[in-house]
Amino acid sequence: MPRVLAIDYGSKRVGLAVTDNEQIIATALETVSTSEIFDFLEKYLQKEPVEAFVIGKPNASIQNERTLAIEGFVSKVQSKFPQIPIFFVDESFTSKMAMQTMLSAGSKKKDRRKESGNLDKISATIILQDFLEQRKLTR
Repeated sequence: MPRVLAIDYGSKRVGLAVTDNEQIIATALETVSTSEIFDFLEKYLQKEPVEAFVIGKPNASIQNERTLAIEGFVSKVQSKFPQIPIFFVDESFTSKMAMQTMLSAGSKKKDRRKESGNLDKISATIILQDFLEQRKLTR
């Protein structure tokens, strides 16, 4: 079964998470520089079949610079990978939840600063897990 790939888009870094082959478990995949995201996706899609992208998006009532950047990114994803459907998950509070997860796991302040990409991967994992849970409820 193809995987589902989640994307937590940011101006500097993009957090990625992916499901297992059975689409049950969301796992952190990688944090990639925003400038390298499309190269990464192209290489990843050559190795692994992907059924859908899940992209974190701010609450629809908030229209700001970040929302516009995400919409621009989504347009590029749609044009580069038109065969792969895109779903959206409200990403509100995912960064705070990811930070809380790191704190709960005992991550030290120095490590959290040094490994800022971990926050992005964990946020993408939370986005993907939310998507999987929503999908389970609608089936």
